[in-house]
Amino acid sequence: MDKRYDHIKFERKAQEIWEKLKVYNYNENSKKETFSIDTPPPTVSGSLHTGHVFSYTHTDIIARYKRMLGFNVFYPMGFDDNGLPTERYVEKTNKTKAHLHKRSDFIKMCLQATQEVEKEFEALWKKIGLSIDWTKTYSTIEDKVRKISQYSFIDLYKKGHIYRKEEPSLYCTTCRTTVAQAELDDAQISSTFNDIEFETNDGQKLTIATTRPELLPACVAIFYNPKDPRYKNLKNKKAIVPIFNKEIPILEDEKVDIEKGTGLVMCCTFGDQTDIYWYKTHKLPFFQAIGFDGKWTEQTGPLAGLRVHEARKKILELLKEAGKLLKQEKIKHNVSVHERCKQEIEYLILKQWFIKILDHKKEFLKLAEKIEWKPEFMKARYKDWVENLGWDWCISRQRFYGIPFPVWHCTQCNYIILAEKKDLPVDPQETEYSEKCPECGSNNIEGDTDVMDTWNTSSLTPQININWPENNIGINIPMSIRPQAHDIIRTWAFYTIVKAYYHQNDIPWKEIVISGHVLAGKEKISKSKGKSNVPTPEELLEKYPSDVIRYWTAQGRLGTDTAFSENQLKIGQRLITKLWNAFRFCKDHLSSHENFDASKIEFGNLSKWILQNFSQTIKNYHKYFGEYNYTQALETIEKFFWHNFCDNYLELIKDQIFNPDNYDSKILNSTKFVLYQVGFGILQLFNPFIPHITETLFQKFYKEKENQNSIQDIIFDMSKFDFNFEEEAKVFGKIIELISIVRKLKTENQLSLKVEIENLKISTKDKVLLEVIKKEENLLKGITKAKEIIFDENLKESNLKKIDEKIFIDIFFNF
Repeated sequence: MDKRYDHIKFERKAQEIWEKLKVYNYNENSKKETFSIDTPPPTVSGSLHTGHVFSYTHTDIIARYKRMLGFNVFYPMGFDDNGLPTERYVEKTNKTKAHLHKRSDFIKMCLQATQEVEKEFEALWKKIGLSIDWTKTYSTIEDKVRKISQYSFIDLYKKGHIYRKEEPSLYCTTCRTTVAQAELDDAQISSTFNDIEFETNDGQKLTIATTRPELLPACVAIFYNPKDPRYKNLKNKKAIVPIFNKEIPILEDEKVDIEKGTGLVMCCTFGDQTDIYWYKTHKLPFFQAIGFDGKWTEQTGPLAGLRVHEARKKILELLKEAGKLLKQEKIKHNVSVHERCKQEIEYLILKQWFIKILDHKKEFLKLAEKIEWKPEFMKARYKDWVENLGWDWCISRQRFYGIPFPVWHCTQCNYIILAEKKDLPVDPQETEYSEKCPECGSNNIEGDTDVMDTWNTSSLTPQININWPENNIGINIPMSIRPQAHDIIRTWAFYTIVKAYYHQNDIPWKEIVISGHVLAGKEKISKSKGKSNVPTPEELLEKYPSDVIRYWTAQGRLGTDTAFSENQLKIGQRLITKLWNAFRFCKDHLSSHENFDASKIEFGNLSKWILQNFSQTIKNYHKYFGEYNYTQALETIEKFFWHNFCDNYLELIKDQIFNPDNYDSKILNSTKFVLYQVGFGILQLFNPFIPHITETLFQKFYKEKENQNSIQDIIFDMSKFDFNFEEEAKVFGKIIELISIVRKLKTENQLSLKVEIENLKISTKDKVLLEVIKKEENLLKGITKAKEIIFDENLKESNLKKIDEKIFIDIFFNF
């Protein structure tokens, strides 16, 4: 056996074994219970970062554990290449623009470019040791997924869950597309509160405070609260908008906050959701001040052609010149920004496709109760989001690249024509509708020009995994678990729950497992933030074994962000080294192991002690893993391995290994049996975390004897460790304490642990305990290096080193 664990050589060998044996492939014909994972598809737009390795390894740890319990694990991998990041990546790579191509041709270009990146992703995941079934992969822009996404749209439309409406919509003028509420972030910005003077049509001066004076050309009304006595006299009057000199109504509405500003509010189309509410409730006219390109429209006069900050600066100059800017106050306030480009959101009227959400909020809240949330407190984030939703889900985007709506419109009567299921996937921009309108008989048929929001497809990952609607691969909804990060509960988790409810009338998964992020300082690592001070996965793999990186990831508790820690990697490295050295030390005993019948072995107290401790370790390990608390499960087996197995057990049997002639064959056989079984159990419990070294050690010591090709194929046999030696272990624990004190005394006297003791005196008033200790005289001599052990009940306690209330020792060194 190699003196040193060469991780490069042995990791490659382990991966070759797994690939050759196809140990991770899902068996559709197996009678085992299935454990299915709704794996998050990473965005294909460059490279993976260490945060990806962190969270995806958490999922793999769970997958390996479930496989060890005997489940038929369905562990697929998707690639999210249907969206703006991929579009930008492919445009940059190919030095082109998407709109210069037919959509079908650009999709082919994307598939070709992303396949190369996907291969790089796959190679990295394999190096890390992810136990993914690579025969179960998908791309969110491939034909099969486009078909499922379009079929979902048709199914929801027919069920009455989708509608199309010309509606004020959240719009990003930078990305030039509508966005969903879930795609917004809050950002605090510096601004000014501006007091602007209006006049009524009879000359009364009014002051209105606003942070958005550039929307003055779109001002269509002024509101006051009917309970505000200051403005009762304004009822049924009109006001003149400064600079633009147009007449607008002054109206009452209880939504006006009497305490805010002057108590008068201008309604513009549109500055916020309240403007939209007033626009609809009071049937106000629409004035479009902002174009879809982010520039002020021609009808805004002096502001025409300007962008938001330029328009704000210009209108303030005009108001100041006209004497209408009464006061300015610097403030900081929160605004909604698009999460992708971080630019402020506007509200524009567009014809959009919506999925009904608001009508079913109660149902979506009830569904959350049917799902097990790990950790439980993450459910509150979901519930807060659903309870505060104010919009239906807008699923249309005014972009070129994406999955088109399978719809044609009759321009004569506005009838909506749906594609047939057999024709999916279809692009209505490239496929003409060859028949007449079924409603009015017109030939004026046009294909829908919008594409679907990427979340509209990503929310279908359970349906993609089961190959819905055919459902022909043996996987069903609800799937077993969804692993994901906490920042996309409001998007991916929520939208997936919506789709499963509308399509299957069920929850999408039984459990949702929420991971945290890797922090670089105080911020999470992300592609959009660029290079951080955290090494890339490739840089980590150059420096550390894959198992060491996996060990570090396992320190990240569910739902908790974790700072990158070089120190944890070093601790993981020590564990790998110790595991290798421990088995190397035991190699002769492990190699000479025979298949003894456990029921016929006479276990000594030492064997009973280690078996009892390991039995308890196993129970705790499974308890923690049952809660997906893999961090605590790892701590449990790690503590046993370092403290019980290495520090004590291996030290206590050293004398048997080096001086077997001093021991009875029954004791030696017992030790060989225990060493073999506990050693094998240790490898199995470590395997979900550090699979490469456990596979390597299994191949060296256990493959032939267990008649199995890989440790990954072996179900953990709980019955092997169903021991109850609690009392014996408790008593023997005193001997362990005794030995620890002897070691400590040697260390305190600056002596090597190998230094011989002339005599070791042990005193206890407990005669039963004394007899137990006497039986371990050989073992005690071997481990303490005592030439003689004197047992006595009558030594005076003042001369002795106290271990507990019952045991005292004294040591005589002859030097």
